[in-house]
Amino acid sequence: MDHRADTYIDGQWVENNGDDVIAVIDPSTGQCVATVRESSTDDMDRAVEAAGRARPVLRAMPPDERAALLDRVAGELAAREGGLAELISSEMGMPRKHCLGYQVRTAIGTFRNSAAAARGMDFTERIGGSTVLREPVGVVAAMTPWNFPLLQTAAKLGPALAAGCPVVLKPSEITPLDAYVLAEAVHAAGAPPGALNLVFGNGLHVGEYMTRHPGVSMVSLTGSTRAGRRVAELAAASIKRVTLELGGKSAAIVLPDGDLEAAVERVVRTVAINTGQTCTALTRLLVPFESMPDAEELVAAALAGYRVGPSDDPDADVGPLASASQRHRVTDHIERALVDGARTIWAYPDAELPRAGFFTGPAAFAVSDPRIVLAQQEVFGPVLAVIPYVGEDEAVAIANGTPYGLAGAVWSRDEEHALRVAERIEAGSIEINGAPFNGLAPFGGHKQSGYGRELGAHGIAQFTELKSIQRRTAAAR
Repeated sequence: MDHRADTYIDGQWVENNGDDVIAVIDPSTGQCVATVRESSTDDMDRAVEAAGRARPVLRAMPPDERAALLDRVAGELAAREGGLAELISSEMGMPRKHCLGYQVRTAIGTFRNSAAAARGMDFTERIGGSTVLREPVGVVAAMTPWNFPLLQTAAKLGPALAAGCPVVLKPSEITPLDAYVLAEAVHAAGAPPGALNLVFGNGLHVGEYMTRHPGVSMVSLTGSTRAGRRVAELAAASIKRVTLELGGKSAAIVLPDGDLEAAVERVVRTVAINTGQTCTALTRLLVPFESMPDAEELVAAALAGYRVGPSDDPDADVGPLASASQRHRVTDHIERALVDGARTIWAYPDAELPRAGFFTGPAAFAVSDPRIVLAQQEVFGPVLAVIPYVGEDEAVAIANGTPYGLAGAVWSRDEEHALRVAERIEAGSIEINGAPFNGLAPFGGHKQSGYGRELGAHGIAQFTELKSIQRRTAAAR
């Protein structure tokens, strides 16, 4: 078992001085695989001070140099990708055969995308007689979740460094271990001391202290809507910049001429992979009323093709949920759905679930009333609601009829028609006919899915302030 009492601050590995110890639990077994000492308030103060000293150094680096740094970070992570995949799998349970692609290489690609976007950005603009500068906002407190720990960190650290902002990173207390490897990669890449600093602990103690800290200029959080509300409330006291990437209840609308079989395959995959612990998972499948029998048959067949097992099982497609509390949340949602009138389309046999660990099998329900909890709240588990609609207007109304607005999908053989429907959906990212995710396009939510954007040039812009410098033009002299 690995016992870590250190952290990375000001370009050095130093002792953490908190009183509490975080136990890292392998969700496949329920056993502790490592411990990490929590950061004290003194540790957090040191991290912010180190970031503050790095601020003018990063700001003075030309954008091309910051981009080159990110490319080197990506290269250092690539050299460690096998060990990272195994480590993340043990932290949060995704089967190892998926971890390398979904968890690690996507993060490496995000650093490279941030580098490419930085090279293409103009941080100085002329507007009439004014020079408009994009300047780094300052020290960033980044708080990341456990479901895609390295990827979500890359989506904050890459754009922040590209903009010239030093970062104090608080990874989730459920998945703290990969942050150590990231810090090793950043150090090996030659980042200035203080460009990245690590603090460890839960949101109540460490997260809230960081949000209130007077040396922090901006807070970037990916987490629950409840956590987002709290961060926004605390940050408001000092008017900090805040970006929030929160929950989702994304709908996939299959129009009458859409490829139902392809849509079902895509939707089920988003719900099954990572055990449904994906904020953009298409957890509501909306189909024409007359297509419900075919949709149910296809959903059942698709789900039956996924095998649940421990993360080290080479045949497992679906791993455990990340924690015991997460399993309890998902099973509660399933039980309530049945009480609320949902009908089971297919459910993984309980007898085939591993006995140890935090396992819940994939399930799908036919939902006639889109107002029930299962169709309104984020489950964050491998649970799909299949909802019939009558007419395109009703489909759009159902898709928009939740507090969330993170992602969505539309399926139609007429792509222009699908585009018009997509324009009516209140969400930040919408795919048409299963189009792949674009890591250079802006990503973020509407409504209670948060505000601000990550990734690409738009993500870098979130970490900048605009300054207008008025100059006398030749005509004004």
